[in-house]
Amino acid sequence: MVDPRVRGWLLLDSCTPTLVLTYIYFLIVYLGPKYMRNKMPYSLKNILLLYNFGVTILSFYMLVELISATWSAGYKLKCQGLFDAGEGDIRVIPNAFFLSGQVAKVLWWYYFSKLIEFFDTIFFILRKKNNQVTFLHVYHHASMFNIWWCVLNWIPCGQSFLGPTLNSFIHVLMYSYYGLSTIPSMHKYLWWKRYLTQAQLIQFVLTITHTLSAVVFPCGFPLGCLCFQSSYMVTLVILFINFYMQTYRKKPARDDKAKEAMRNHINGTSSCVNGAKHKHQ
Repeated sequence: MVDPRVRGWLLLDSCTPTLVLTYIYFLIVYLGPKYMRNKMPYSLKNILLLYNFGVTILSFYMLVELISATWSAGYKLKCQGLFDAGEGDIRVIPNAFFLSGQVAKVLWWYYFSKLIEFFDTIFFILRKKNNQVTFLHVYHHASMFNIWWCVLNWIPCGQSFLGPTLNSFIHVLMYSYYGLSTIPSMHKYLWWKRYLTQAQLIQFVLTITHTLSAVVFPCGFPLGCLCFQSSYMVTLVILFINFYMQTYRKKPARDDKAKEAMRNHINGTSSCVNGAKHKHQ
């Protein structure tokens, strides 16, 4: 049954807009590289700078609002029911949708941010960085947008709050990193990319722990939703660990091979030079 508190909200009354937008996203993923095959990659430097810092600001807003709203509503960590907070879940500042102080409305912005993040993929394709458009990337972007449509319709507050809070914090770090990476003079300070993946993994583990705490200490939050969320987070943990291992754990081996090849090249060059000298002598 749809939660009556979200009736009439943008994109929520029907699943059709979310499914259509996801279908368009898949079409872009499939057709985009074909369209760009014989074209030069776009730079998009200024657009990326604006986009990344724009998402950073939105993520910071959601982080602050979620902390403020859940704190004022007296939310509990171990298990927070859908209606336990009473007016704390439905308090609205008149004529201020964006700054509502309502948990559910902040989570609506979180759902909408998943649509905005489809541009991550579009920008990769336009810049011909197709190696970045992996199964993990597409799976994560498409599934989050659809899952959060379901969350907003059936469980738009209560125990659903911690995952978006942690994720908003991670996205403040992540999108500010990518924003800074568009500025060449900042590259020497951006040594902490691998730690973003580590932080994401910690986020998933904390979210799973928080979700399962509502199974151990039940408060009426739907058990099926808790099981689904935990299972989904486990898939992300597996995929992100695989990504981390492929990206970082194997890198030293590749670096060693590159160094060895360089040494062989230098030694070979030196031998040729020495040989040439010997002949002249």
